[in-house]
Amino acid sequence: MKYFLTIPTYNGGDVWKQAVERISSNLPADFSVLVVDSGSKDDTVKWAEEAGFAVKHISSREFNHGGTRNLAASLAPEDCEVVVFLTQDALLEPGSLERIVACFADAKIACAYGRQLPHLDANPIASHARAFNYRQQSRTYSLEDIPTAGLKTVFSSNSFAAYRLSVFRELGGFPSDTILSEDMFFVAKAVMSGYKLAYVADSQVRHSHNYSCMEEFKRYFDIGVFHGKESWIREKFGGAGGEGKNFIFSEINYLVKNGVLYLPSAFLHNFFKILGYKLGQNYRALPANVTKSLSMHKRYWEQ
Repeated sequence: MKYFLTIPTYNGGDVWKQAVERISSNLPADFSVLVVDSGSKDDTVKWAEEAGFAVKHISSREFNHGGTRNLAASLAPEDCEVVVFLTQDALLEPGSLERIVACFADAKIACAYGRQLPHLDANPIASHARAFNYRQQSRTYSLEDIPTAGLKTVFSSNSFAAYRLSVFRELGGFPSDTILSEDMFFVAKAVMSGYKLAYVADSQVRHSHNYSCMEEFKRYFDIGVFHGKESWIREKFGGAGGEGKNFIFSEINYLVKNGVLYLPSAFLHNFFKILGYKLGQNYRALPANVTKSLSMHKRYWEQ
């Protein structure tokens, strides 16, 4: 099965240099990589070109989580069947590209995502988030899983995910103007159209963030904006309330064993997540300048 890898970049820094080294050392023969760079001012493009990656340049104002990835997918080689997306801060583990693509042997799989392990410098809060959201067991999701899995049925992450290009084109790709969660949007459309999502636990990257409380607030504000705009997803698949409660109890148990001093910080993080999400869902009631100031992805509001 022919596939190619693409990564949107912007001032990737040292972690991008590590990502390039990981990609280069794990690429199969005759495998193409496309970087879509939105105006980096550091050595991001230089490292990509030195590794032999193709580079497509766009301006920073043109970048959008969905639209930029649609552009990348449109530049796939003609005989390509699967496009794999990474983010610039995801460090590929050996054999993971082959394993995530292998699941497309099932003709009903429209998309797949891999397991995210925490970076080696991840704090206990970040490490638990990866352990909770990315379990050790692979599985597939379809319409039949909605009653039990709810919103988890369409959870995915373009930090490391793959898409069958024929279905991607059939369903119109990602929304071109989304603030984030373009991956969930597409998976929801695919599942509603009768396709399946695969979680491939033995296909792995290292990817995590040691977010501050304010960064968590801004990220969840943007997630709330997405769910406020795309309310049909919650209507079809349900909300994340039950999963949120499970997360909090799981986090407490994890931190008691692995980082009890982080418990007060975890409570604050969760408070700011909930506050940000609720405000984001109701962003239309906020003044435009306030909305932009509360958002992590400020360029979205400038488009």
